[in-house]
Amino acid sequence: MRIGILGTGMMAVALGGRWAAAGHDIAVAGRSPDKARALAAELGRGVRATTVRDAVAGVDAVLLAVAFDGVDDVLRDAESAGTLAGTTVIDPTNAVEHGVGLHRLPTGTSAARHIAGLAPGAHVVKAFHLFPAAHWSEPTADRAIVPICGDDPAALRVTETLIRDAGAVPAVLGGLDRARQLEEAAGFVIGLAFRGFDPRAAVPHVQVPATTG
Repeated sequence: MRIGILGTGMMAVALGGRWAAAGHDIAVAGRSPDKARALAAELGRGVRATTVRDAVAGVDAVLLAVAFDGVDDVLRDAESAGTLAGTTVIDPTNAVEHGVGLHRLPTGTSAARHIAGLAPGAHVVKAFHLFPAAHWSEPTADRAIVPICGDDPAALRVTETLIRDAGAVPAVLGGLDRARQLEEAAGFVIGLAFRGFDPRAAVPHVQVPATTG
């Protein structure tokens, strides 16, 4: 696939590296052209640094690899460069208070819905927001389950493929109306971790029923 990565931070490094290794065509762009060029050089494998305009043009998916506070600016640039309508936009952002985990947006909305409002017609999929970027940088990382939600079936399939290519297992939980629930789950994990508790020990280990067929 052709993938545009908006952002040059740790998530861009981690997932960009995994997708480039899987053979995808990656373009990276950010506020700093120098950082974008440095990231492309670090990732190698034909990854190129470009402008936001070129990064979002004619791609199969866009990874919004910025902090939530930077979402409005980067999407304003992307929308002025050319509409994201019809494009799969993967949202790994967490709109939560640092170290506390409380959601920053009013009840009834979500970061993913906010992003969808900034990019009319884009097919937003919530994904990759529960595990820290460092997880995806570990070559021996456990095979994680990545819960996702979105309204467009084709965008969900694109995201599922990219999750598998990152070495994980996708789990579609429903439409974008589930995004708030997924984001609150990240806040729960973050809140426990910053208080010194292992979030994995707070989640019951439920026996999964065997399937046949």
